[in-house]
Amino acid sequence: MRTTTLLSLVSALILSLFAAAPVSAAPSLVEVQARVRDLEEQATTAAEGAQAAKVELSKLQKMLSTVQQQATQQGASVNALSNSIGAIAAQQYKSGPLSQSLELLFSSDPSLYLSTAGSLESVTRKKSADLRKFSVATQRLNATSLTVNDKLALVKAAQARFTKQLAIANSKLQEAEALLAKLTVAERQRLAKLNDDEENADQAKSLADASKYNAVSGRGGTAIKYALQQIGDRYVFGAAGLTTWDCSGLTMRAFRTAGVSLPHSSRAQYRYGKAVDRKNLQPGDLVFFGRPISHVAIYLGGERMLHAPRKGSRVKIAPFTLGKKPYIGARRL
Repeated sequence: MRTTTLLSLVSALILSLFAAAPVSAAPSLVEVQARVRDLEEQATTAAEGAQAAKVELSKLQKMLSTVQQQATQQGASVNALSNSIGAIAAQQYKSGPLSQSLELLFSSDPSLYLSTAGSLESVTRKKSADLRKFSVATQRLNATSLTVNDKLALVKAAQARFTKQLAIANSKLQEAEALLAKLTVAERQRLAKLNDDEENADQAKSLADASKYNAVSGRGGTAIKYALQQIGDRYVFGAAGLTTWDCSGLTMRAFRTAGVSLPHSSRAQYRYGKAVDRKNLQPGDLVFFGRPISHVAIYLGGERMLHAPRKGSRVKIAPFTLGKKPYIGARRL
């Protein structure tokens, strides 16, 4: 009796534990969509980091090339002066330091002595000048060689940053692909249609609103007009037209039409133009998001902006906000 009661209690306890254990339900399509978008956003942030490293790398490589050319020229100059110094030393060794002076001192023609002594002094001055030039040229070459080594180290560091950011971007996309691979074919199709429906709705509204912003003048207005023509184009990492874009590629080419040269990096673009307070924003100002900066858009006014948002999306007019990415500041070009 006692044993039966004990077994009943144990069975009841086990059943209650199983009942209490939560059953992990499969994520809904909306939840999968949100997770995939978050991963795409992370990939986009990393890709912009890669663009920043790429711009920095290009700048450093140009500097390195200039310094290397300078080192080559200085090396040739040092070699030429070294040969000259070698000739001076050989001549000194052959003639001896006082042989010419002694011959002149005991010369029977004083005028010849004086004129030749003047020439000898001139030659001595030239030798001293050559020695000074050689010393200065050698110091400059040593300094330039150190600069070359410094620039090489910076180039290698920039290359490493570029490679790392690109790897992060690809890993986030692979994670998103792995998440989608867990869905059935029918679920993936429904999710793709859900994304397309949202993007199509955004595109239709953006095209309908585009005419509101065509009246802006100046450089900003020219950039806006160009960017408005790209509404509906797909986002692609590192793209700068003419049918695919990333955020900084779109702003770079839009402002190029207005005569402003910008680098292909949101982080680098933030160093151009002049800073503008949020309360003083005007249509055509560039607005930046992310810490560190990883997104740029063109402000349109009325808390609206024009941008290439992220992978899986298209160029559109959107509210002046970017979810998890904080607003950093604005620049007027």
